[in-house]
Amino acid sequence: MAIISLNYAYLERLTGTDRKTILERLPMIGSDIERTFDDHVDVEFFPDRVDLYSTEGVARAMRGFLGIEEGLPEYPVTPSGISFTVDPALRQIRPYLGSAVIRNVHLDEAGIESLMGLQESLHWAIGRGRRKVAIGVHDLDKVRPPFRYIASPRDRRFVPLDFQDELSMEEILEQHPKGRDYAHLVDAFDRFPLIVDADDNVLSFPPIINGELTKVTTETRNILLDCTGTDPKSVRMAASIICTALAEAGATIESVDIDGTPYPDLSPAERIVSVDACRRLIGIDIDAEEMAALLQKMRFGAEPLPDGQVRVLVPPYRADIMHDWDIFEDVAVAYGFDNIDAALPQTFTTGKEHPIAVVENEVRSILTGLGYLEVMPFTLTSERVLYGQMRREVSPDLLRVSKPISEDQSVVRTDILPLLMEILEINCHRELPQRLFATGDIIRGVKTMQSVAAVSIHPGADFSEAYATMDALCRECGLSPEFVESADPAFIEGRRGDVLVNGKKVGVFGEVHPEVLVAFSLEHPVAALELDLRAVPGYPARPGTP
Repeated sequence: MAIISLNYAYLERLTGTDRKTILERLPMIGSDIERTFDDHVDVEFFPDRVDLYSTEGVARAMRGFLGIEEGLPEYPVTPSGISFTVDPALRQIRPYLGSAVIRNVHLDEAGIESLMGLQESLHWAIGRGRRKVAIGVHDLDKVRPPFRYIASPRDRRFVPLDFQDELSMEEILEQHPKGRDYAHLVDAFDRFPLIVDADDNVLSFPPIINGELTKVTTETRNILLDCTGTDPKSVRMAASIICTALAEAGATIESVDIDGTPYPDLSPAERIVSVDACRRLIGIDIDAEEMAALLQKMRFGAEPLPDGQVRVLVPPYRADIMHDWDIFEDVAVAYGFDNIDAALPQTFTTGKEHPIAVVENEVRSILTGLGYLEVMPFTLTSERVLYGQMRREVSPDLLRVSKPISEDQSVVRTDILPLLMEILEINCHRELPQRLFATGDIIRGVKTMQSVAAVSIHPGADFSEAYATMDALCRECGLSPEFVESADPAFIEGRRGDVLVNGKKVGVFGEVHPEVLVAFSLEHPVAALELDLRAVPGYPARPGTP
């Protein structure tokens, strides 16, 4: 979740009420007040409400919630006469562009701080670390339209933001802090994205850094916005949120012609929702007129219809409205969770520990007793970690994420051992010995099952340690295994073994292969094991996800 700093004076001016009232009511719109200071407050918001990641957005929401200004905000957009062209060569690099001209800007230090904070928060929440969206704001009066979004040679030079000297784009990736942070987004391409004006002045090297030439200051009166990315919906939403936030501070919005299409579109989206469905979900007795009034407090346009429905106009900055239930949630917020009567549930059940949890707890107790420390690696990982660095063939049962947020989280784990090796790599600077284990879900195909893996790294780690640990684990779990020679390429030949139960392979153990150690940047031998918990007595018999 994002923590936003709200300047009291700026917030009071935009909201039209005092800070005491604001701070008392802020938690009721879904926020946590983290810290209060003399001049500002730090507030945490959920990632779904990205429109609240600025002082302007919070003020807009609070005006409605407090009854100061209700209903749908209107953001008129007039043509600017300014155009952008997009180079077709960007199609495989960073193809989508959103833009706007924002005039009559009067930002003091608090306003600039809010704008920069909103920009960085959107890079995280919508942009997924700038991969999907990167945002640039520029002093329009320092450049000359029309503008071009081009695929530039890597040796193009300009002065990046907060620097004094020209650097080539390749040098920016090596020397500028933002370049080092985000080089992985572009360094695989022969050409780099670049935004230039009619005089070939550089405005921005997205998604890395803006140019120093167009730096926004308190003297800036007109802004050119650029949003570039790999996902058109995310680009549109980021542009809408920035534009409407600055409009709340008194700016006016003008459209930019991008290859013949005006941008941005700040018109609301329309939905028709059922009052009865809302009543059933929330548990409050309201009619269409009351529901419409509550939605207007949340800054929707809302009109009761004669057939028990409500026509809702969704503001362009509300990225979280994907289902009718999202609208019903705002009805509940406006009604007030503190006004909903508490009631006991009509049904009661008696809980007990799941059989799988019993097995996992038993395994935890055993390995903890053997001197191992439990860790919790991520469920999502990469094919490179699971198979490439382990010298294993890719499993046909590998489940891939359809739209991963990064290459490091593109598949669901089929084994736990590779992730423990990755943790050893992260902690290679820590003292030895290190003995770690993890237990939990693995996914093969569309079936969920449970596994446990353990690793031990120190100068004396060898096959004997792996064998002794696996033998003790199997014995304490009530298994009668057969140990046979293994062919697993992750381990050294002659120092590896498979675990068979009733003739079926359920585990592997041994001394990790030197090539695997090198792949994970480890300098000491590793004894490791992994066991399928479905073989343990007490594991529920039915297959698939429990």
